[in-house]
Amino acid sequence: MKRAIQYAAGFLLTASLAHGETAKAATAPVKQMDFLEILAKGGLMMFPLGLLSIITVVLILLYFLSIRRNAVVSERFMSTVESMIAKRDYAGLIGQSHRRNECMARIVQNTLEFMHGNPSMPFENVREVAQTEGSRQAGLLTSRITYLSDIGAIAPMVGLLGTVIGMIKAFIEISTGGVQGVREMGLAAGVSEALIATAGGLGISLVALIFYSFFRGRVHTCISELESAATHFVALLHAQHDDEKNAELPVSAKRRDLQGI
Repeated sequence: MKRAIQYAAGFLLTASLAHGETAKAATAPVKQMDFLEILAKGGLMMFPLGLLSIITVVLILLYFLSIRRNAVVSERFMSTVESMIAKRDYAGLIGQSHRRNECMARIVQNTLEFMHGNPSMPFENVREVAQTEGSRQAGLLTSRITYLSDIGAIAPMVGLLGTVIGMIKAFIEISTGGVQGVREMGLAAGVSEALIATAGGLGISLVALIFYSFFRGRVHTCISELESAATHFVALLHAQHDDEKNAELPVSAKRRDLQGI
């Protein structure tokens, strides 16, 4: 009886100590990981993902500055074009266009240089030069934003590669065996690396594709404005070209044209 009481007392003491250790472990503060520490655990593929994220931010800022109406065609430049064409100051307009970085300025410059270098060419050839340069400028605007679309396609693939590497590490930890606790920690590290790389790739892709859609709509608007301005420029140029042609005709020829002879 005495021995049974001793066994019971020992069991209660052991249980109380175990309960105290469990409560102490449960109440111990858990270290919170910040965002950079989480990214650092993403493995080797976080370096190319970080580079892609930097490129994405730089491209977004660059497109906000360059893909806008005043960078493609501005009201101030079109007013200058109208006034200088009315004065037939084509050389001065070529100089003004050369000093500006607008897409419309490139159309005006190339068209007037062609017309100035080939005065005997019919106006249809001048119109084709303006249309060709306008198509080239529109293509440059469209192709410029495709870098964001490319990043949106590449980033998930890089993240998937990090996922595969992390899972390979996890299965290696399983196959090598070892101490039970150490093996479980290695497995958890490999799986977390895989998930972090996947999340990083998907996050970069999502941001890149969202801004690609935004800038694609802005590019379409700018191209519409560019086409309208180019059509207006060609119409003004054609009107001046007809006036110059009529001014060169002799009076008798003008009279025959009026009489329909």
